[in-house]
Amino acid sequence: MRIAILEDDPVQQTHLVHILETQLALHDDVVSCAVFSQGEALRRALRYETFDALVLDWNVPDLDGIDLLQWLRSFQGDEVPVLMLSSRSSERDVSVALGVGADDYIIKPFRPLELCARLQRLLRRRAGVQVSESLVFGAWRFDRATLSVVFTNPAPQKPNVHQLTDREFRLALALFRYMGQLVSRAHLLESSGYSSEELLSRTLDSHIYRLRNKLNLTMTRGLRLQTVYGKGYRLEAMVPEQAEGTAAEAQPTNGV
Repeated sequence: MRIAILEDDPVQQTHLVHILETQLALHDDVVSCAVFSQGEALRRALRYETFDALVLDWNVPDLDGIDLLQWLRSFQGDEVPVLMLSSRSSERDVSVALGVGADDYIIKPFRPLELCARLQRLLRRRAGVQVSESLVFGAWRFDRATLSVVFTNPAPQKPNVHQLTDREFRLALALFRYMGQLVSRAHLLESSGYSSEELLSRTLDSHIYRLRNKLNLTMTRGLRLQTVYGKGYRLEAMVPEQAEGTAAEAQPTNGV
């Protein structure tokens, strides 16, 4: 689970990272925080990186939290959950932030348990599933206890059960959680349990190749796993008409 923090106070940065990485309870997901002191630096990162949530201070150098949020919603069209964390406490300030696109607003000084609870709510809402041993995405069921993924075929065929390694399971879960959305390479690798020192491009490509084959992530199962050059991967659900049309285009034709 990746969270970007926009905060220019070093003491606050350290405090936030410690709270989120040690107290944010999200089943067995490891929480990692990327800290930015300037809004422009975070905007540059958001052009090629993805995060599960953003925690934004309002008053920071270069590009403040509200301007960054406005850019994110209006020009990027990114619906990543955003929690504003600011000392600005007037009703008007809160209204402005929510109107621009913030999902929640907490006034400093904040209470750690409240911060974690509100972030948990936003993250669960975005994922669209309840945190439990079994996670369901359409015809696909992820079982955390056994590290298996079950694909339910149309009746009367029996379901297909796929056994995965821990890293493969985490990687697949990250792709399915953000179905239809780009997930950056670093995001996928960190979701798979690699540290920032191990973020190797070929490592991810190898995992994706094996996962695509193991789960048969193809049009025959109504899915398309796309490589977004230089950025990451996107898993898309295809309606039957799309799958049939794409398959037909791929068929060889005879004649002139």
